[in-house]
Amino acid sequence: MSKRDNVLYALDWLAVLYFLLLVTMGWLSVYGSSYDFDFEGSIFDFEQRSGKQFVWIITAFVLGGATLLLDHRIFNYFAYIIYFAVILLLILTIFIAPEIKGSRSWLVLGPVSFQPAELAKMATSLALAKYMSQYNYKLKTWKDLIPLALIILLPFTMIILQKETGSALVFVAFLIMLYREGMKGTVLLLLTLAIVLFIVGIKYSIVPITDDINNGTWGLIMAMGLILIIQFVYAFFFNHHRLAALILLGGIIVSSLIMALLNKWWIINFDYVAIIITGVSVLYWLIIELFKRYKKYVYIALISFVSIGFSYAADFLFNKMLEPHQQIRIKVLLNMEDDLTGAGYNVNQSKIAIGSGGFLGKGFLNGTQTKLKYVPEQDTDFIFCTVGEEHGFIGSVLVLLVYWLLLMRILAIAERQREDFHRIYAYCVASILFFHLMINVGMVLGLMPVIGIPLPFFSYGGSSLWGFTIMLFILLKLDASRLERT
Repeated sequence: MSKRDNVLYALDWLAVLYFLLLVTMGWLSVYGSSYDFDFEGSIFDFEQRSGKQFVWIITAFVLGGATLLLDHRIFNYFAYIIYFAVILLLILTIFIAPEIKGSRSWLVLGPVSFQPAELAKMATSLALAKYMSQYNYKLKTWKDLIPLALIILLPFTMIILQKETGSALVFVAFLIMLYREGMKGTVLLLLTLAIVLFIVGIKYSIVPITDDINNGTWGLIMAMGLILIIQFVYAFFFNHHRLAALILLGGIIVSSLIMALLNKWWIINFDYVAIIITGVSVLYWLIIELFKRYKKYVYIALISFVSIGFSYAADFLFNKMLEPHQQIRIKVLLNMEDDLTGAGYNVNQSKIAIGSGGFLGKGFLNGTQTKLKYVPEQDTDFIFCTVGEEHGFIGSVLVLLVYWLLLMRILAIAERQREDFHRIYAYCVASILFFHLMINVGMVLGLMPVIGIPLPFFSYGGSSLWGFTIMLFILLKLDASRLERT
């Protein structure tokens, strides 16, 4: 065997170094967050979470090493088989998993609990890479997105049925990979529009325009206004629509609003006024398309029509589709409610812990907020607050820097791949890691809703650590294969 065929020679040791740094720092943070002043146990004490985490780390190393020993072609050839095997496992989990904290997502095997959703990220990444790397595949039209959407939505739906919303939302991260591989930016813009419309609709749906809430609320008015602004910007800047026609349409809209506001003769529900005005604008674009044959205006009309329906349904989605505890978390995030002793307690205590750490921190094992257990889930979802309290701003930045270096290394690995399958999979890994990091750190700082996802390689637990380790080491194996002789 030549050096080039030796996986240890071809392995990206810099990525391995960043992985080891994160795992080590995470282990120390687990020890710090679960440390008890009254019981000064060893970091290797198997009765403590740090000791159990050490076991997970050793087994993760074994899984990573075993992954490197496999033939790299296995992951391509058996991508669909791995994917459907995990789907079957997710379906099985729905029916046999016990209910833990309101969800049925954990398989209990004696003393060990495992969450199959962690494997679904890796399996979906392989399936997407397999499908998109087929000969002459181009991501150019909406039709090309349909099979990819099905691949993503199938595990997403199974995890939702397990009532594990946080893990399901991670699958949104694949949009980043799709954008890199040629998906039009319109899709991301539409997703952003949907999020903004949802937030505006929910936050201001309880704010009446007048003293009488029967006259309408600002939520729908603002949502329709946003849709109209997008219509004008798109038509004027991207399609060079005639200014006179835009002024005419704008004049009709503004005049209608003024007449409605100044009306003193009959009661008007401004929600209906906003919908009618937006509907008129949709009809306007359809008429232009009919006479001018500008197909792009059909897209404006279609997007506006769907946006109207989505804005009107936001209240239904929020109140009927989400669980009560999820509604409260979103309300707290949007400052619609103050619940410092309930849904907002975790985030409030987390911010207190991070703020108390200051610039340099209180020192290892000296954090009072975490040691006195003021922060729930401080060694799992909220473990980053332990870093902030014990090591301060400097320690927090250092941890984020290592994550950034790992992400940059994965992107560098992706760009040097010769095969489409390897490159696409690498971008899937980078997207998932980035999404986890952004959401987890954001929710600890009170910038994101609390959806309960772990910090990769850091949070306590074997499922997360195993899942991310296998996913990363599959990438390292694929990357190492580029140096093998043909």
